[in-house]
Amino acid sequence: MDNNNKINVLLADDHEVVRAGYCRLFEATPDITVVSEAEDGESAYRQYFEHKPDVLVMDISMPGIDGLEASRKILAKDKDAKILVFSVYENEVYLKRSLDLGVLGYISKRSASQVMIEAVRQIASGTLYVGQEMMPYLVQSRNAEDGDTMSTLSPREFEVFLLLADSKSVNEIAELLNLSPKTVGHHYTNLRNKLGINDIAGLTRLAIRHGLMDA
Repeated sequence: MDNNNKINVLLADDHEVVRAGYCRLFEATPDITVVSEAEDGESAYRQYFEHKPDVLVMDISMPGIDGLEASRKILAKDKDAKILVFSVYENEVYLKRSLDLGVLGYISKRSASQVMIEAVRQIASGTLYVGQEMMPYLVQSRNAEDGDTMSTLSPREFEVFLLLADSKSVNEIAELLNLSPKTVGHHYTNLRNKLGINDIAGLTRLAIRHGLMDA
């Protein structure tokens, strides 16, 4: 934390109205200040290393690379990064994925306005924070059978899975993730083998069933 003991926050969300609302919330709090805002995963990654905030508040669903992939890239470069995910998605898959990456907190946008300040303070101090509404999913993720197919996907495979389920082509995914189309094709083959699904429609249905995207 800087010398005046304020918690410096980087806020990443693709909706300007959402960012404006949380900026007002933070600025009305004496011990928190917003040092920068990002509207997608790429700029969140770039601005994190530019500003080195105490806490990065990260949405999951953003254009280009999503919040999880941006978090993975940041944590790979700075294992001490303190990241709080806030998302419309309330399910054990996203929660487990986030915590497995090393993200320190996860709250639902449904309750974020009530718990955001407390969550940021806890995470700034290095304490894990999972919103009350996410607790049942935390229990589910810990009780899940080892055979849960979704947990067998690597972070990169999971990212490719979400983009394919969202009807992105192999070439579009390659461009978004800075990979070769051949590498994306290899991930797609692995996905089909691990999930036992042979077409994009099946991947989309699976993502919707797990609450990872809207129908």
